Amino acid sequence: MSSLQQVNPTVRGIRASAHTRLHGLATHIAQDITQGALKPFKEVIDVSAGDPHTAGFKPVTFVRQVLAACLLPRLLEEETLPLDVRRRAQRLLEACEGGSVGSYTASSGMCHVRQSIAESIVRRDAGVPSHAKDIFISSSLQRALMPYVTAMSSNDGMNKRLVSLTCCVKVFIKVLAGGQEETRVGVLTPVPCPHTLPALLDEARLALAPYRLAEGRRWAVDVDELHRALKSATGRCKPRAIYISNPGNPTGHVQDWKSIEEVIRFAAAERLLLLVDEVYQDSVYGPGRGFISYKRVLFEMDGGYSDTVELVSFHSLACAHMGEGGLMAGYIELVNIDPEVMHFVDTMLCTDISTPVTGQLALDLMVDPPRPGDLSFDTYSQEILLTRAVLSQNAQRAQEFLNDLPGMSCQPAMGGIYLYPRLHLSPQIIEKAKVLKVEPEDLYCQMLLEEKGVLLGAGCQSGETASSYHLRLCILVLPDTLEEVLARLACFHCHGHASSP
Repeated sequence: MSSLQQVNPTVRGIRASAHTRLHGLATHIAQDITQGALKPFKEVIDVSAGDPHTAGFKPVTFVRQVLAACLLPRLLEEETLPLDVRRRAQRLLEACEGGSVGSYTASSGMCHVRQSIAESIVRRDAGVPSHAKDIFISSSLQRALMPYVTAMSSNDGMNKRLVSLTCCVKVFIKVLAGGQEETRVGVLTPVPCPHTLPALLDEARLALAPYRLAEGRRWAVDVDELHRALKSATGRCKPRAIYISNPGNPTGHVQDWKSIEEVIRFAAAERLLLLVDEVYQDSVYGPGRGFISYKRVLFEMDGGYSDTVELVSFHSLACAHMGEGGLMAGYIELVNIDPEVMHFVDTMLCTDISTPVTGQLALDLMVDPPRPGDLSFDTYSQEILLTRAVLSQNAQRAQEFLNDLPGMSCQPAMGGIYLYPRLHLSPQIIEKAKVLKVEPEDLYCQMLLEEKGVLLGAGCQSGETASSYHLRLCILVLPDTLEEVLARLACFHCHGHASSP
């Protein structure tokens, strides 16, 4: 490849997002500090996205002990590790080809781990069946999602069979992307949504059909708004799926049973595939709220919904209490997928490299942790409860603090790892953003980073009104770190950057 002109035009059209630009600036500032540059702060604090271990949370002891024994099997012969740890490591090694984590696995994931995941889903959903053949392990949520969205962007001939096709590989991009439809396929997408989702859908040449979450109702999903969004998309794209984040990323909203039923009925009536992000299912802390899966509600509904509605759900090691994002593993479960399509998925998966074995083993430990009576149970429980307690306390503390700031308001979170406060900006910063041709939230976050060393996520997203400004604040940090962030934010915010609501 000798010149830029030979690069794929789609690739040449990719532009760095505001999130990427801010992270680049944060890295540059941190390097300047390391090299002795004088700043009004000692370090950059990143609360734009969740990374528990970087934020100071310790890895779960049981997980790291079992992985250590799998990586160094001679530890199985020593008594330095608890007996239940050594026994679990032995079982996992027996499930590996050649008894080693260095062996390849099936691209859809290790059979043993997929079975463990299916059994955990049965326990979670009060007996609703789950089968290992419907579980696919992936190295990331986005990697798992990509095959769906690229399949939906293919031509009509393939799309009729592959609209809900799943696999965990990007090979489907090459096979299915770039269809010849005049009207792009669309996905009903919440506003706000995970900040990486719009770029992912755009990469697959899918159109976003935004539906606004109800901020005044703690960011609830409104079915009337879903109908409005679907009607609005007519003529611009062909919506074939709806994306749901529950618990909400970045809103912290947790749906109740009735809300989930309403969304399922809507999807069924409009023949939409349900793509449900349930990564933060173990991080629900709102009073009187607990996690309810879409699958459980679907299977307990009358009227034949459980046999017809197509559902894809996601979970990941990057969840709050595990925080093992660096091990790169997650899983998807399929519901109501044509068996012939499933066979095709298995065939296609053989062309891809499997998810790292250590990540797959960690998934097994996530879905099947120590149980009462196990030697590691007390330590494991204490560590998990501590993380959840910090998350819950931080959510309440930050929400109250932000609501006390002039020109800021914040709905309470019921789960997840983010708050999504509304920002009432001064006319001066809005005008300056126009001159610089950037979004006002982007400018606010850039100025906050440069002046106070705090990296927040800018909330500007497609589908938000021009006068609606928001920030994304990760609360999965140590309490002392949160206090420092809030102090720096208040100092910056109250010096001419806010207006009255």
